[in-house]
Amino acid sequence: MNALELARLQFGVTTLFHFIFVPVTIGLTAWTAYCQTRWYRSTDEEVWLRATRFWGKLMLISLAIGVVTGIVQEFQFGMNWSQYSRYVGDIFGAPLAMEGLAAFFLESTFVGLWIFGWNRLSPKLHLATIWLTAFGTALSAFFILAANSWMQHPVGYRLNATTHHAELTSIWKVLTNSTVLLAFPHTVLGAFTTAGMLVLGICALGMLRARGAGSVPGSDVYARSMRAVLPMTLVAAIATGAFGHAQGTLMEKQQPMKMAAAEALYETKKGASLSIFAVGPFERHPARLNTDLRIPHLLSIIGTASWNGEVKGINQINREEQAKYGPGDYVPIVGVTYWTFRLMSGAGVLLVLIPLLGLLLLRRGGVERRRWFLRAAVAGIFLPPLANLTGWIFTEMGRQPWVVFGLLKTSDARSPLVGSGQILLTLVGYTLIYGTLLVIGGRLFLKDVAHGPEEPGHDGAPPEQAPREELILAY
Repeated sequence: MNALELARLQFGVTTLFHFIFVPVTIGLTAWTAYCQTRWYRSTDEEVWLRATRFWGKLMLISLAIGVVTGIVQEFQFGMNWSQYSRYVGDIFGAPLAMEGLAAFFLESTFVGLWIFGWNRLSPKLHLATIWLTAFGTALSAFFILAANSWMQHPVGYRLNATTHHAELTSIWKVLTNSTVLLAFPHTVLGAFTTAGMLVLGICALGMLRARGAGSVPGSDVYARSMRAVLPMTLVAAIATGAFGHAQGTLMEKQQPMKMAAAEALYETKKGASLSIFAVGPFERHPARLNTDLRIPHLLSIIGTASWNGEVKGINQINREEQAKYGPGDYVPIVGVTYWTFRLMSGAGVLLVLIPLLGLLLLRRGGVERRRWFLRAAVAGIFLPPLANLTGWIFTEMGRQPWVVFGLLKTSDARSPLVGSGQILLTLVGYTLIYGTLLVIGGRLFLKDVAHGPEEPGHDGAPPEQAPREELILAY
């Protein structure tokens, strides 16, 4: 592998690992705030206080790992992608600075107050700290997505004729980019779905243990949490899909090649069908693609809101981009784009189905007796990471060969003086560090899940019952 491929591999590996924890943290922080609100509004219901502490511990572990792994992302811009940093630093640096100076400090300050504020702050003020932490995590996501959305759809800039670099002309246009206005709710709602499925799966695991052992600590917390999280997860999953569809429609206008590649549609068609499953090599000649299942006209309906609407194919779009941007190949890896789009969409369908089934079972007398559903809910923990990671791969690889669409190619963005050996060394180093973090964080997470919620009888949070030592060290 050459230096460019290694740099792309390193960025992909570190980003995918980091993105496992981002939606978990955003969603679990909001869920913890919800649980504490339920306790605050009815202080005689101790079950919600125990739920707050239990889910809050898992949130802190995810937050700690997410913060550490996120730092590497910004380092890489200067290490492996210096040409990119020079070209767009005037624009890209603005939302990143806002994220660091505003959102991150807001988040870190108030999560610290929440950790150490039990019985030191008034209940109302302590509740405010967790909601401000949740707001900070969402605000942080917005600024990061604003930077990424500018890469997808550049706005509010001008090209300097002397330096040939992009310069910021309007931060307002960057922050109100049509791409980020859809990407942000899609991401945050996806985070709520991720946390909802995690809570649902852990509750189901606790219920399965109770069926085998007769009873387990925290059964009431599991039951109450499951009843509350099922409708929230269902609504979040449906809304995530709705905003995802809106993003796809917008992408048809902004990056038509990405959507054509997502369908492996090589030739322009009217009344185009939607491919559900395809086999065969994803090459330029459409005859080589043996499609097993298609839904007639659905692609035209989705993309153009018309039964016989025209959908441009890969070959036509490639010719148009060659005429616009100069000679070259503007087609991403079609096989990767095609399958990541389907894995993301398929996982999204299951993320609606599982909580929907759970709600139907609740109406028929509870879910504790349905072992098959409890097992499905435990397996469902892995669906959101699958959807999140394949969605990110689709978004980023479907944009290739551009790192900033229409302005800067990925091949022109890397650091010219950083060789393959140096990148390989840091790739191995990051992998070892991330592997260590995964082991430590995973053990802490599984230990708290196995321990379960605390026993009834702790009607407050006295100073001597501060967060356990390992959580303080993790934070």
